[in-house]
Amino acid sequence: MATIDTKTALLNSAENAARTLGFDGFSYADLAEDVGIRKASIHHHFPSKAKLSVALMQRYHETFQAICVQLETSFETGGAQLAGLINQYKLGSDGGRRLCLCTSFSASRDSLPPDVVEQLRLFRVMVMDWMTGAFERGRDDGSISGVTNPELEAASALSLLEGAQLAARAEEQPALFDNAIALLVMRISH
Repeated sequence: MATIDTKTALLNSAENAARTLGFDGFSYADLAEDVGIRKASIHHHFPSKAKLSVALMQRYHETFQAICVQLETSFETGGAQLAGLINQYKLGSDGGRRLCLCTSFSASRDSLPPDVVEQLRLFRVMVMDWMTGAFERGRDDGSISGVTNPELEAASALSLLEGAQLAARAEEQPALFDNAIALLVMRISH
């Protein structure tokens, strides 16, 4: 098993905490205990929680963007690509125990520094652009039924996925996620 550097361990710990507890639900003391370092050592890597949160969102953005590229190369139809993205959100909810980082941070928006809010915006723009493309492809290849406006479809679907995660998280019931997205999923043919 490969060891990871302290900065990566801190990002991993902070992401796990943020996805389960939200932005306000963790502190540097929590991260220090989890990673096994002194609290002061965290400041060497991330001078503030704002800087840590920006780094988290940037890493999350890059990872999610790579997933989107992988979905495009792995699946030929827009419907299959969208189904793959829906599955990523479902996996990200971890059976109703977690939220995607963007959804979790959005729920804490009033506590977020402006730099983090900007990272959330950039993440959503990237996801919305990708989803718009998937809806366009799905409309054109017939793998997503009823698409009239891909951009509005993407806005609706992203809100639906984030809301489905919140509903499942509120009661730790994975079925709530599935129920929320059922009508969207029924529109997709592979």
